[in-house]
Amino acid sequence: MSTYAEIRRALHRIPEPGFQEFKTQAFLLDYLQKLPAERLDIKTWRTGILVKVKGTNPKRRIGYRADMDGLPITEETSYAFRSEHEGYMHACGHDVHMTIGLGVLTHFVNHQVADDLIFLFQPAEEGPGGAQPMLESDEFQAWKPDMIFALHIAPEYPVGTIALRPGILFANTSELFIDLKGKGGHAAFPHTANDMVVAAAHLTTQLQSIVARNVNPLDSAVVTIGKITGGTRQNIIAESARLEGTIRTMSLDSMKQVKSRIEALVAGIEAGFECEAQIDYGSNYCQVFNDEALTLEFMNWVRDTGAVNLIECPPAMTGEDFGYFLEAIPGFLFWLGADTPYGLHHAKLEPSEQAIDVAIGLLSKYLTWKSEQA
Repeated sequence: MSTYAEIRRALHRIPEPGFQEFKTQAFLLDYLQKLPAERLDIKTWRTGILVKVKGTNPKRRIGYRADMDGLPITEETSYAFRSEHEGYMHACGHDVHMTIGLGVLTHFVNHQVADDLIFLFQPAEEGPGGAQPMLESDEFQAWKPDMIFALHIAPEYPVGTIALRPGILFANTSELFIDLKGKGGHAAFPHTANDMVVAAAHLTTQLQSIVARNVNPLDSAVVTIGKITGGTRQNIIAESARLEGTIRTMSLDSMKQVKSRIEALVAGIEAGFECEAQIDYGSNYCQVFNDEALTLEFMNWVRDTGAVNLIECPPAMTGEDFGYFLEAIPGFLFWLGADTPYGLHHAKLEPSEQAIDVAIGLLSKYLTWKSEQA
């Protein structure tokens, strides 16, 4: 087993919520502080870390972002190194992303290139969203890269394959929370109450008409209600109900249109059921839009070197707050094949650790080549 597999397993044991990655930050700092100090500058930002690997003749900065947080999922893997934090799991591969970042960083500490390399260990990707505030921080702005990239494990692709495309790769996303408040009462006297379970059921059905009837069929959108809660007992009419869901679109215009239609339908429920409603859009992530020139250059380099198998993939409705970095800095994100039958955010996700060495090798070669192009 490689040293990096051991690091990944150590990180896998300590998944933490967004902006609470205290053990994760301490683990990473402990590793970094054992590297040659004269070649590194290290800053912390909240529970995140920024690392500069000094170049020999820097003319620009190139950034790599790794996300840090875990998910509120109870692990069901076959691992002997399962999560030690009950109810939390690295079910999206952030343990792998961080390990790759450490591996590439270590390579360039020992094999310096001309350009400065900036490694970002970013908290709270899963929520409430760490990219935008990190981007706006003084610490980041002082070392703002001239280009930036990231990767994300892809369970459906085999190890040794990467996938990406120029332009939009991941969707615009928004959380959706709708609270309904009416009047509770005894089940035997429904005419004296305003039943919020019935209101929630009507609203859920109406929300499904948005994509089918309000979004251009040549565009793409998703409105999913994943959770409904309401009521306290089978013979009590529910005074309140809550709908929780997600919105995903391939364009900002469609996101605005979907939200406008949600607000109209909720207003109709308020009138029709004589209740009060509140909408909260929670965390909103912008689309991941890969810079065309840099993405095509990277794809051509991969093809020419034959380092890995390359697939030009279609866009996905996945959400990723790395899109905020790409709004401000040219760059790209790509899928890294991890070869596991279970999808992202699944309690049984077991990405292949062989993908770690594949990514470290690929990115070390790419950054060496890219630095020579300056």
